[in-house]
Amino acid sequence: MYKTTIGLEIHAELNTFTKIFCRCLNGGDAEPNANVCPTCLGMPGALPVVSRAAIEKTIMAGLAFGCTINDLAVFERKNYFYPDLPKGYQTTQNDFPICLGGGITLSNGKVIRLNRIHLEEDAGKLLHDEVRGETLIDYNRGGTPLIEIVTEADISSAEEAIEFLEEVRSRLVFSGVSNARMEEGELRFDVNISLSKTKKLGNRIEMKNLNSFKTVARAIEFEIKRQAALLDNDREIVVETRKWNDTKEISTSMRSKEDSADYRYFPDPDQYPIKITRADVAAVKKNLPKLAHELRAYFIKLGLSDYDAEILTREKCLAEFFMDCCADKRITIAPTEIAKWILGDILSRAVNFEILVTPHQLMSVVCLVNSGKITRKNAPALLDAIWSTEKDAAAEAKNLGLLGGVSEDDLVKIIMGIIAANPQAVEDYATKPDKALTFLMGQVMKQTQGKADVVKAREFILQGLG
Repeated sequence: MYKTTIGLEIHAELNTFTKIFCRCLNGGDAEPNANVCPTCLGMPGALPVVSRAAIEKTIMAGLAFGCTINDLAVFERKNYFYPDLPKGYQTTQNDFPICLGGGITLSNGKVIRLNRIHLEEDAGKLLHDEVRGETLIDYNRGGTPLIEIVTEADISSAEEAIEFLEEVRSRLVFSGVSNARMEEGELRFDVNISLSKTKKLGNRIEMKNLNSFKTVARAIEFEIKRQAALLDNDREIVVETRKWNDTKEISTSMRSKEDSADYRYFPDPDQYPIKITRADVAAVKKNLPKLAHELRAYFIKLGLSDYDAEILTREKCLAEFFMDCCADKRITIAPTEIAKWILGDILSRAVNFEILVTPHQLMSVVCLVNSGKITRKNAPALLDAIWSTEKDAAAEAKNLGLLGGVSEDDLVKIIMGIIAANPQAVEDYATKPDKALTFLMGQVMKQTQGKADVVKAREFILQGLG
């Protein structure tokens, strides 16, 4: 049995409006090499000016992870040659990062400590055309503000790594620091793994630029098996950087592992040291939104089950949608009822949590149902009609001929009259409840010409029967 030790380096692009050292737009769907300038292309004589927004978002990230914010941060040059890095060095932070410490507690109570969070610039993007045998470079991403979250070597399994990474992504998104869309390269992972027969750490293997949770899990599990097989045969584990092939689900050697001396770090002479005051930190902290775990606790206080609260906080857009619905002053139903609508009618239509109706539209449908103007049975058809449109729910209900339901007050009166007129059914309810309830429901639908809400009719009949 071998001891597995895992450390992670998480790279998250910040969602600032501009790049870190110039005024070029950050992100977007621009044509290749459209959002570039002499500064982010590393032209001689172009001088960088650091983005205040990037500094503030890095501080925000640090607060979200419980880090200590340094009073002084220094940008340094990390020297290495690669085609997507036109300057020949990356502007980053080594000795004086913005954030130190912090951590995340897993569900098993284990704390995964952070070593640091530092701010740096992203490189360009290589586009490999295997058909033509060419590699093209898009520098639009070059200069994008990037934070690197470095953990201590506290992780022992793929399961722990994935739980940790899921919480990292959640905190980045809920804090508003990063959109963290892995499919677009906004969140990428480097994994360091070592196996050992003793308490002493074994030789470390690094796998770079993994871009999904599933890929991380597969890579870790493969590497654990590969290293264990080597140790079983008394073979040495070579310190190296390996590349993961997700199609073949194997890792292959990429290059020998660099260490800090290889990069020849030195302070960037074009950058002033950054002084961060306690007032600066307090101002950022004041604007820190509630994180997912805080919202879960709040939703549970509202009466939601642990499960419903967990689902509603899986994505920031879903949690915000729920809160906006609860804030609608036109309706007074309990938050638990609003949650049922969202977890049922909305999530069944949303693809990848993309909700294509507004909270106002949904609550308009709920108002129509609760006022008896449409039946609950007809609500899905109305939602389908207004989905991905700006249509008014009431107007569309009229256009579709869905109006004409029975109000709750009228429904209660009708049901009480039916119960009073059918004492035999009331008596039969004690011995044959299903048969009696079916008969009474039939009478309700007959008198309302099928316009009564079935769920509410059943509920009011049961209340009337005591």
